[in-house]
Amino acid sequence: MIDPVLQQMLAAMAASGFALPEPMTATSMRAALNNPMPKPPVEVAEVRDVTVSGAAGPIAARLYHPAPGTVLPLVVMLHGGGWVIGTLDTHDGLSRILARDSGCAVLSLDYRLAPEHPFPAPLDDCLAAIAELPSRAAEFGVRADRYGVTGDSAGGNLAAAVALALKGKPNAPAAQVLLYPVIDSDFDTPSYRNLGEAGAMLTTGMMRFFWNAYVGDEDPHHLAAPLRAEDVSGLAPATIILAGNDPLHDEGFAYAVKLREAGVPTDLHDFSGGIHGFASFFGVAPIADQAVALAAGALKRLHG
Repeated sequence: MIDPVLQQMLAAMAASGFALPEPMTATSMRAALNNPMPKPPVEVAEVRDVTVSGAAGPIAARLYHPAPGTVLPLVVMLHGGGWVIGTLDTHDGLSRILARDSGCAVLSLDYRLAPEHPFPAPLDDCLAAIAELPSRAAEFGVRADRYGVTGDSAGGNLAAAVALALKGKPNAPAAQVLLYPVIDSDFDTPSYRNLGEAGAMLTTGMMRFFWNAYVGDEDPHHLAAPLRAEDVSGLAPATIILAGNDPLHDEGFAYAVKLREAGVPTDLHDFSGGIHGFASFFGVAPIADQAVALAAGALKRLHG
């Protein structure tokens, strides 16, 4: 059952006439969905747009620093949007509240998007930006030796992939916080079968579109579908936040189990009333406030 406050918000969206474009194209989906949701303002002491290294040239990023003059751990924020949509602005609110409530600096990355830049381009941009963090640490006011990664949906996918790609390396993340992440391209899980046709905020049709844009017709590499990784031992401790009314629920749950079985410290928070993307409704829906508090609490451990 969907949380009553979230259900009211879905009803209001339906009453407003909101509908996904037909046919789905990158252009039409961006026009329909790249609009930040109105939210209560979240003040952060310093917010500035910066440029960081991408794999094929500089990319835009936004730095949120809650205590300028203090050297803080860093959280790299990777926005969701099926690798096709999403911007620094769509995730400005989430970045702000995580910076404020975790006490960490947050660097949100505007990685390249599919289908113009399919896998592995978005991931490569994230890895390139992370590779240069030590040389930018003083400029950003962050620790050069300790950072975490976080993201929602496709951003959660990229955060998990970063942890996998850097496994065992000196610049591996110290934490990964994944909000209802995309973890595999299996459309035959129970959550897809039960929720995919009339999914709240996300449908099987949307995910097929996103996967096709990201990897085409190819069987995805494990860095595109982390559940397919043979060995996940030794990865950064994980916090995984799931929504019960989300087609992606079961793959996220399976990944949490896989991590735990491999000995990775993994906290799983499964919100039975949640819908895909629900954490973005913080300040409006109490269930979203709870999810954001859990994510911020997990990131706060980077101070240790």
